Amino acid sequence: MQITLRGLLAAFVVGLSLSALSGALPSTRVRADCVDDAVRDELNARRQYRGVQERLFQKALRHELSVFGGGYAADLTSSSYLAGGAYTFHLSEDLALEASFQYTRSHTELVRIIESRLATELVREETPVFLYGGHLLWTLAYGKLRWFHSRISRFDFYLALGGGVTDNRSARGLTLSAGFGLKFYPTSWLAVRMDVRDHLLNQELLGESRIVNNLAATLGLSVFLPFAF
Repeated sequence: MQITLRGLLAAFVVGLSLSALSGALPSTRVRADCVDDAVRDELNARRQYRGVQERLFQKALRHELSVFGGGYAADLTSSSYLAGGAYTFHLSEDLALEASFQYTRSHTELVRIIESRLATELVREETPVFLYGGHLLWTLAYGKLRWFHSRISRFDFYLALGGGVTDNRSARGLTLSAGFGLKFYPTSWLAVRMDVRDHLLNQELLGESRIVNNLAATLGLSVFLPFAF
């Protein structure tokens, strides 16, 4: 077998090419690994930015004192004002127990018309109504708001389910209650609350008894204790 100079040169060139290729592969792999790490870090940062952020306002194991006022729309009587207060203990960030007291007055134009025609008093006018209630509050969602390009504050949306007693001359038995509400937290100890509650009870008027839905809509303020938490 004869080995020519051209064959030796060709073998030498092929050997150099293979050597250069094998030397370039590790560096290419290192650069690819670096790019993968950079992309992974960027994706993790974006995912963390989009995820749930830590709550700035803490409610768990705090006491809440509330005062509020609004309107009370009853099925059998005319609408009237409503005032009251509540104490709430927050078991966690999502669950709380609330005890409330509310006061309103009951009167109806229909009874007044009948009384004037019969010249007799059927139901005492402007009867006071006392509402005693207990509710379980369940926070479904919370978010953040920016007020007029100023600081960011938090708000909660929650459901309320419970019952109690409606104390007046026409109510009979227990009162079931359900509703929803919003709370806005401008500071770490103060809240503005808005609530809507539906009261389901058995009420009697002019000798007839029926199940009624009385709606209460209120706006109020809450103070959280301790102040610094």
